[in-house]
Amino acid sequence: MENYEEKALEQLVMAPYVQKSTALRGKFRYVGGNQFRHAFGTFAILLDYHYIDPVLLKASMIHDIFEDVKCVSREEIVNLDEDGPKVYDLVMEVTRQEDESKPDYLERIRAKGSTNAKILKCADRISNLTDLHSDIFDKEFIKKYIDETKKFVLPMAEEVNHHMLFELKDLIKKREKGMKISTHYWPLERKQD
Repeated sequence: MENYEEKALEQLVMAPYVQKSTALRGKFRYVGGNQFRHAFGTFAILLDYHYIDPVLLKASMIHDIFEDVKCVSREEIVNLDEDGPKVYDLVMEVTRQEDESKPDYLERIRAKGSTNAKILKCADRISNLTDLHSDIFDKEFIKKYIDETKKFVLPMAEEVNHHMLFELKDLIKKREKGMKISTHYWPLERKQD
């Protein structure tokens, strides 16, 4: 971590957003755990890619809150701190609206989203692909998810961060390979070499 990044992190006050994201603890994920842990995973991915933007990092902690927790209001987020209004706007950019199909939602972010919305969606998708295992999800779901990623998220990554693009492509390759491996018969015993 660079010195300027360390200093920026020292100034970052995340507690109000972490507290707000605890509402996601009760939202189960098929891979185990909950949406609260996923928020931390998305946050960690952004840090790993050296994003120290306060609005982006704060939004990562609550990026799923309006989809998963119906009792949270705009005012609650806007009033968390001085970044609240910008955090709210970014979260709403990456929130799927009730009348949006998944492809329309992803296309909206790809075509009209801000740079931060695209970065956040890429980090979110990296987290989700990391958790996409063939022993938990059926092949049709995995194929559909990979196809969505190729069509909508890869172009976002190509636009905003080539390192994220590389990781997304790598995850896709591994998941596709995993689907093929899981269809083969593996004997119970293997011969020793």
